[in-house]
Amino acid sequence: MAFLVSGSMLVAMIFNFEHNTLPGSLELAYLGDSLYDLYVREHLIAKGGRVRAMHREAISLVCAHAQAQALSRVADTLTEAERDMVRRARNAHQSPPRNADPGEYHHATALEALIGWLYVTGQRDRMNEILKMALPEEEF
Repeated sequence: MAFLVSGSMLVAMIFNFEHNTLPGSLELAYLGDSLYDLYVREHLIAKGGRVRAMHREAISLVCAHAQAQALSRVADTLTEAERDMVRRARNAHQSPPRNADPGEYHHATALEALIGWLYVTGQRDRMNEILKMALPEEEF
């Protein structure tokens, strides 16, 4: 699989899964977490500044609290299929870290799974739309 970042748009080859089945919600969230982080960092680099400041800002934007807020920003724009993916991922059995709010952690996982799902199903334009809406406007 090849992977490129192209001018604020994440693009890549379509995944081929055995028997046409997709990974589970938590695996999609694992991938979506990396994609979300890459999207944030790409925008911070484009905005410019010192690396230490960009790193601190990136951490504040990709934490569970910020991702839960991001999901609430995009929730009204989701299709039925996207809402189903969010619901399944939010309800997936997982153990949040002790210092995390369980509700926020589950919502963050749901956003990450949605991003991962859009990516592996080849819906890159939609993924980029959601990523753009997910981040606070004042950041970018």
